[in-house]
Amino acid sequence: MQRLLPTPAATVSLEDAYGASLGTHPDRPWVGLCMVASIDGSTVVDGASAGLSSDNDTGVLLQLRSIADVIIVGAGTARGEGYGPPSKRGQRIGVVTRSGSVDTSSELFASGAGFVITTTSAEFEERGVDVIRVGDDDVDLAAAIRRIPEVSPGATFVQAEGGASLNGALADGDLFDELNLTTSPAVVGGDGPRLISGAGDLSSRYELAQMAIDDEAFVFSRWRRRRDAAPASP
Repeated sequence: MQRLLPTPAATVSLEDAYGASLGTHPDRPWVGLCMVASIDGSTVVDGASAGLSSDNDTGVLLQLRSIADVIIVGAGTARGEGYGPPSKRGQRIGVVTRSGSVDTSSELFASGAGFVITTTSAEFEERGVDVIRVGDDDVDLAAAIRRIPEVSPGATFVQAEGGASLNGALADGDLFDELNLTTSPAVVGGDGPRLISGAGDLSSRYELAQMAIDDEAFVFSRWRRRRDAAPASP
């Protein structure tokens, strides 16, 4: 992988490029997003992200997972991508669901690593599974992020891994502190979801903290939220 920004380097390792989060938050865990998208903005091919990925993209995901205390993922993505127990000891994976429809007999929950983030009104039988209930009809993700240390004491970095609806809700709440995006050198057409879906009109500004490219023309960018930036003019 060749780094273009901030300091050009002919080669850079995944550990050097993604060895730490881009910062910390004063009163809640830092939240990062890790996703892959095509040039034309789709995050899936035939319903899954695998067709857009590569060895280096997978390496970025695994490297970021290695520094994350907690991963949060939408229930549909967890089912579709086959989420299982994490390889990092002590890491927790939070499955976000408004309805409470989650298979707690899966390996993820049987391992003790999985927990559920849902609403106060969801009909969900806890049965030994850790649950964060926030919001009456919709999941209050801002409150959920603040409460994550209840299920993962000392957590400082939470990685979100989609899908698009969860990303949209996090963006609506201005909860992303960094975005880690792999741009796959492909145009796939179709009507697949974008990186973010269901969010209202936003004017969140980010600064480019890092950019790299590999021999297969995959582009790897890291974006940090600019919380001192004035909103964009209409």
